[in-house]
Amino acid sequence: MNTAAAMIPTQFERKKAVLCMAICATMWSMGGIFIKMIPWNALAIAGMRSAIAAIVIYAYIRKKKIKLRFVKPAFFSGFFMSGIYISFVIANKLTTAANAIVLQFTSPVFILILSAVFLHRKSRKGDLITVAVTLIGISLFFFDQLTPGGILGNFFGMLAGLMVACAFLVVGEVDEETRMTGILFGQLFTAIVGVPTLFITHAQITTPAVLSILALGIFQLGIPYVLFGIAMKSCSALACNLIGAIEPLLNPVWVFLFNGEAPGFYALIGALIVVVAITSWCVWNEKVSRKQEQECQNIPLDSTIVEKTI
Repeated sequence: MNTAAAMIPTQFERKKAVLCMAICATMWSMGGIFIKMIPWNALAIAGMRSAIAAIVIYAYIRKKKIKLRFVKPAFFSGFFMSGIYISFVIANKLTTAANAIVLQFTSPVFILILSAVFLHRKSRKGDLITVAVTLIGISLFFFDQLTPGGILGNFFGMLAGLMVACAFLVVGEVDEETRMTGILFGQLFTAIVGVPTLFITHAQITTPAVLSILALGIFQLGIPYVLFGIAMKSCSALACNLIGAIEPLLNPVWVFLFNGEAPGFYALIGALIVVVAITSWCVWNEKVSRKQEQECQNIPLDSTIVEKTI
């Protein structure tokens, strides 16, 4: 009983987690600005960004004396997270920052689809409505991106969302050591794939490019993932999803202010539909889950239920 109570986060810890997640999402949202400013190949940007972020994350792991866990969930997590990083940077290079980040934000829809197809989980009416509405929103993105590059960029944005969903389904709920190991592996895998292209493509090493890649590695990826790891200890999945919506909302704003890039009319409407649909589903899903838990708690205990809880 005391052990369970000790695992419940205090009010201060929850507030700290929410603040960490808010700062994390805000820092994540700055990615589009610097990716657009660096005249390098997308793989080179992704690789160097992750190489720098890996140093930051490893420094945190050493300082907190977090043990690295060389287990399958950590490797799978690293693989899919690497896919997220690479796909997101490619999408930013080929389409607008707004399209790239909002399409990545569709990951809950991919989770619902993959769960139904591979895990044979029964979809609820609310799940099906969310998938349908989100797909309508996604379709609007392609009305403004009729060029081959724009369409390809949109697909990479969706691929990033798919990678997020795969990482969630394969890894699920893991301990802090496995989670931080997976995050570190994701950075290292991306660096291994991307850094060599910096030399193969003979990228221009200029002061603005170096400063931008440092900003990406340290402030847009490294520190935010440290904050994300801290937030995950005491922040519920619902809170993380809702606070994470700061990223798709702010990302296109920063890019418009600093780079003058604005999403098209249809893409803007599509983004609004997607963000509202996903956010509404997160709130609804949490309410339904809590209601089901309460109903289970109100059922009289019999030998079968006691056996399951043990």
